[in-house]
Amino acid sequence: MKIFKTKQTLQTYQKKLREAKQRIALVPTMGALHEGHLSLIKEAQQIADVVVCSIFVNPTQFNDPSDLEKYPRPEENDLQLLQAIGCDVAFLPTVEEMYPKKEESWHLDLGSLEQVWEGEKRPGHFQGVTQIVYKLFRLVEPDVACFGQKDFQQVMVIQRLIDVKNLSIVIHICPTVRSEEGLALSSRNIRLSEAGKHKALTLYRSLSHIKRYFKIRKLNTLQKEAFDILQQEDEVEVEYLAICETRSLQEIERIDPTKKHVALLVAWVEGVRLIDNMLLD
Repeated sequence: MKIFKTKQTLQTYQKKLREAKQRIALVPTMGALHEGHLSLIKEAQQIADVVVCSIFVNPTQFNDPSDLEKYPRPEENDLQLLQAIGCDVAFLPTVEEMYPKKEESWHLDLGSLEQVWEGEKRPGHFQGVTQIVYKLFRLVEPDVACFGQKDFQQVMVIQRLIDVKNLSIVIHICPTVRSEEGLALSSRNIRLSEAGKHKALTLYRSLSHIKRYFKIRKLNTLQKEAFDILQQEDEVEVEYLAICETRSLQEIERIDPTKKHVALLVAWVEGVRLIDNMLLD
C-alpha cells in the first residue's frame, strides 16, 4: 500500500495511473475506520483498478469545536486495517496541507438540502463537507466515489456538488453495514456502552417497521407506530423521524409511485447522536 501525506506526491502518483488508463475509486473518510468503512473499500475494489482511501478529519464541517477535538484519530490502527484489506493508496494530509490559506471562501448552492434535517440542525456543516470533498475530487480525479448509505443526506449533498460543478464522477452508494442485531456501525457508536448499544437497536426496529408497512398503512399512523417503538426504550431521545422523497429529502404527505422514498432518523443515546435511515421502495 502506498501512503501519501502531501498533495504533490499523490498527484505525481495519480498521473502515472492516468497514463496507464487505470480506473480510480475514491473512498473519503475521517478515519477511526470500522467494518462500515472497510465495506466501502471492498465495494470499490470490485468496480475499480485502484482504490484511494483518504483519512482527514475536516475542521470546516464541525459546528462544535469540542466535537472536533473529541473525534478519534487512531492513525496507526487505520493504516493496519487498510493494509490488511489490500487498499492501494492511503492519503493522510494535514490541515495545513488541505487548507494552506486559513480563511478560504467557499459556498455551494445546495438548495433545500441545506435547510432540512442535518442541514438545519448543523448550519454550515454541508458547506464544509462539499468544500473538502471538492478538494479531494480535484486532487484524485476519481472515476467513481464510494459513500455509505448511512449518511444518506450527505450522499445527496455530494450528488448535488457533482451536478453543480458538472463533474464526470459517478457516486456509488454502498449499503449500511450493521451488527448482527441491526445497529448501524459508526465511529460514534463506539462511544456507547453495551447497554447503550442494546438501547440503540430500537432505531433499527423503528425503521424496519416503517419499511415493512410503508405501502400498507397511512403515513401518519405508520410514523406514530414507529415513534412508539422508539419510546419503548428509556433514555432514547428522538431528534427527528421523517419519511421523505430521496433526492430533495422533503417530507411527504402521500406516496408518489414515480419517486423513491427514505425514512430518516436521528436519536440520542447516552449522549451520543446516532444517525440512521432506511430506503423504503
